[in-house]
Amino acid sequence: MTEAAIQVRDLRKSYGRVEAVKGLSFNVGRGEIFGLLGPNGAGKTTTVEILEGYRQRSAGEVTVLGHDPASRDRRLQERVGIVLQSCGFYPRVSVGEAVQHFASLYPAPRDAEETIALVGLEEQRKARTAELSGGQRRRLDLALALVGDPELVFLDEPTTGFDPAARRAAWGVVRRLGELGKTVLLTTHYLDEAQALADRVAIVKDGMIVAEGPPGELAPGQPTYRVAYDSNGRRVQHETDDPTDLLHRLTSDALARGERLEGLAVTRPTLEEVYLELTEEDER
Repeated sequence: MTEAAIQVRDLRKSYGRVEAVKGLSFNVGRGEIFGLLGPNGAGKTTTVEILEGYRQRSAGEVTVLGHDPASRDRRLQERVGIVLQSCGFYPRVSVGEAVQHFASLYPAPRDAEETIALVGLEEQRKARTAELSGGQRRRLDLALALVGDPELVFLDEPTTGFDPAARRAAWGVVRRLGELGKTVLLTTHYLDEAQALADRVAIVKDGMIVAEGPPGELAPGQPTYRVAYDSNGRRVQHETDDPTDLLHRLTSDALARGERLEGLAVTRPTLEEVYLELTEEDER
């Protein structure tokens, strides 16, 4: 098994009588892109803030790169990059100055110019942060998280405010982090983003994990496969947990009738379908 960059065991967080996180347990392997998904109020942001060291846990065991994040150890902070949901900048500081300043805080940073290019801000290098659009500010957030050349990157809703082209470019950056062996913990409300980027995801509901695994393998329950084909001008669809037997029967019957099963397809539920079914009560 891949060595864990993040280990969480029975994590709990309470605010008075309200238990926001109710015993979460999961691992994130080194070099893995892991998605943490869930509706507002599910406990995912609290969980991530505990992992980042911004919030104290009520109970449970947590290690990040071998450290307890609650200790706020500088040796850990130097190895981690964080993109928060929103950040603030000095309005008169330029993009280049901001990235150069953050680079100076780390012992072995990435080249600042290379980092600016990586997030697609070359043309805004001399622009004041107050002049940036919302999407450009999120790119700057990402640059500031990456310039320290971290081993582990927390991305909290990293493409909020991006247009479609900018989102795709950001996806390329995240994939590049994976290729470089970086570990990424991603939270996002864009399920297509999690589907496209994450090696594994965990869906959180009411402070608990209700599903975990590769995005393409999660299932909301039985049946887990759809078999569809065209017949007499209409689309016929069957649902089953064993497509092998069903396909054998369908194709055998079609051959006996001298027919073809046009448009035959076998699919699994999408991550969005699984998510909506598992979190249905929360979304109402």
